[in-house]
Amino acid sequence: MTPPNTMKAIVLTGHGGLDKLEWREDVPVPLPEAGEVLIRVGASAVNNTDVNTRTGWYSKAVRGDTGSAAAEGYAGVSDADGAWSGALSFPRIQGADCCGEIVAVGDGVDTGRIGQRVLVRPMHRPTGTGPDALVTFGSERDGGFAEYTAVDDEHAVRIDSPLTDIELASFPCAFSTAEGMIQRAGLGAERVLITGASGGVGSAAVQLAKRRGAHVTASTSPAKMDAVKSLGADAVSDRNDAYPKDAFDVVLDLVGGPRWPELLDALVPRGRYVTSGAIAGPIVELDLRTLYLKDLTLIGSTRQDPRVFTDLVSYIEAGEIHPVVAETYPLRDLRAAQDAFLKKSHMGKIGVTIAG
Repeated sequence: MTPPNTMKAIVLTGHGGLDKLEWREDVPVPLPEAGEVLIRVGASAVNNTDVNTRTGWYSKAVRGDTGSAAAEGYAGVSDADGAWSGALSFPRIQGADCCGEIVAVGDGVDTGRIGQRVLVRPMHRPTGTGPDALVTFGSERDGGFAEYTAVDDEHAVRIDSPLTDIELASFPCAFSTAEGMIQRAGLGAERVLITGASGGVGSAAVQLAKRRGAHVTASTSPAKMDAVKSLGADAVSDRNDAYPKDAFDVVLDLVGGPRWPELLDALVPRGRYVTSGAIAGPIVELDLRTLYLKDLTLIGSTRQDPRVFTDLVSYIEAGEIHPVVAETYPLRDLRAAQDAFLKKSHMGKIGVTIAG
């Protein structure tokens, strides 16, 4: 098929509230440049990073939790520092998740790729750049909240799976974030605590940690304990309860916030703490005595080795991990999808079907 000249998309026009997400039907379809492929998007999904980028939560001016102004945006955020890597170019098509089909290729790309079903690697180094360069699909370049998107050939990873587009689109951002944390920690058959375990990344971490033979304790709200347990958690705890001291080899933390010091107390000597989020707040108190007297290792996890995503695709194809999709919305209703996401009453991911 020959792609049309224009497409439908949700466009982010600036940092702020849900009103910054605009439905448009006249967005030019991107032309794949040399080394790129053009993808007809089948489905995407909602992630914290989409909301955080829209609101400008990554700005150093913001000190509160991710939900405190997520519907209307944070006051005082400038375009210069509102995205995770600094300034963001507007208008921008967000959507860190993408499952679709390659429909055209740029110069230098094998035309045999046309027709392949693919998942897009959400965190990647631009082709030809150094190891510290990083692009987030849907942030530094246009993403999956559109009928078509273009990406470097190597970051459109072929997948062979009976799962639907909406099920496959639930994997890329959340599961690669969780797998990146797990690989950075070198998690094995150990005792691990996972905070925020009912969210997209947390529920992914439960499955991925169990896949490695870990004994998983998942922290979540009482209403979601049974659902988290069904993912394979060995134990679930009320997120409001105290954490046991010296009980875990590894903590995978998505929450942060005022209770953060308790997570270090929960680690055994020489334990490893890994974070890739701070939904309860980014500003925490660290007692350096806890850090050095317990010989702890603190790890931040954003950049991912390319194998993280290809490993993930192999797990999906082998049926070793499973999608967790709570609700599905059409692209045109993305504001409603994000509003539902912000209520945090769901388990796993909120999917987005793409019109056309």
